[in-house]
Amino acid sequence: MSFNSLGLSDALLKAISKKGYTSPSPIQQKAIPPILEGKDVLASAQTGTGKTAAFTLPILQLLSQGKHLSQRPVRALILTPTRELAAQIFVNIKEYSTYLDLSSTVIFGGVNQKPQVAQLRQGIDVLVATPGRLIDLQNQGLISLAKVEILVLDEADRMLDMGFVRDIERIIKVLPAKRQNLMFSATFSKDIKKLAMGILHHPVHVEATPENTTVDAITQIIYPVAKEKKTELIIKLITEGNWKQILVFTRTKQGANKLTESMISAGIKAAAIHGNKGQGARTKALAGFKDGSLTALVATDIAARGLDIPLLPHVVNFELPNIPEDYVHRIGRTGRAGANGEAISLFSPDETVFLRDIEKLVGLNLPKENIKGFEPDPNASKEPIKQGQGRQQRDSTPRKPKTDTTNRSSNNSFGPRRPSQNNDRRSNR
Repeated sequence: MSFNSLGLSDALLKAISKKGYTSPSPIQQKAIPPILEGKDVLASAQTGTGKTAAFTLPILQLLSQGKHLSQRPVRALILTPTRELAAQIFVNIKEYSTYLDLSSTVIFGGVNQKPQVAQLRQGIDVLVATPGRLIDLQNQGLISLAKVEILVLDEADRMLDMGFVRDIERIIKVLPAKRQNLMFSATFSKDIKKLAMGILHHPVHVEATPENTTVDAITQIIYPVAKEKKTELIIKLITEGNWKQILVFTRTKQGANKLTESMISAGIKAAAIHGNKGQGARTKALAGFKDGSLTALVATDIAARGLDIPLLPHVVNFELPNIPEDYVHRIGRTGRAGANGEAISLFSPDETVFLRDIEKLVGLNLPKENIKGFEPDPNASKEPIKQGQGRQQRDSTPRKPKTDTTNRSSNNSFGPRRPSQNNDRRSNR
């Protein structure tokens, strides 16, 4: 099948040809036609299968065919959980809309809002946003969502993991009742399906891969290792394997910092990326990793969404996630776009419950291989660790009020935001 057969315009076909796309991926084949027909869509697709293009391409076509308003109000709103994912989607939209008379921008927290506001005032057809910054600007009267025709929730499972459900509900309340709704995610829990039922109207359900399966192109292996020897082992793997690009996952921000420091001390060029890092530092680290000046990028799960790294050869779970779905997301950073990849997990006895849940989810008995000198004590405790298990601990401390209250009143206001309940969520908003 070719993109021509999907009903896309010549302008879009020219843009994707320029990008080097030759044929649509399964999720694009299944999702683009119903979106072009104006239907609501609930889409499940493994990460790295092209789901961003699956919703952005038909959205751009629908907007380009619609009536252009002189003031360019926001007509399509794409909500994402993290800054990196928002930025990546915006880059794709800019590339796909090269030959269209459409404008777009991205807004997220962690940076000065003034440049974002300046872009909004020029008129925007497509807005990519994280919920926190969107609510802040709307409450200041700096943005209106009254003309939104299409709403997209991307990575909906992570939205719920990060505690965004109430923010999503607030945003939906101020959108026009008549609109097209699209929900995309790699995994769908019962909570996600419940959320979808409250937003989508008679949706078309499309699925590119079986839910929660792992990509065939990814070689997965488990290295049992004594917990205290994990750092030594990962340094050995990188140096002796002469690895040039490796994405490493830890459960906590503190763990990411500590591991990064150990790698640097061992002569490995590394940087950490997580919610406590400023946006400038995160952008610099990701750029260095992509251009090869950094060998290792150490990330937490929340910061990792939206890390689009072509042909990434190695992903290492320094610590197994306690949320099994996160394993699928982590290893999905490699083996993308048909390329082969390797996913390695360093497994200590106290993670036995986590490994069992992961294997149950993906339906595989993951291969295990001992490395001499690093084997765990057979008598080591298999009790789960007590702290740093995936999601950050809740923080009920109310946020300090903003000092800039200019233009807070709005006929379309979301009202006061509830106190932030998640440190990483607040950092990524």
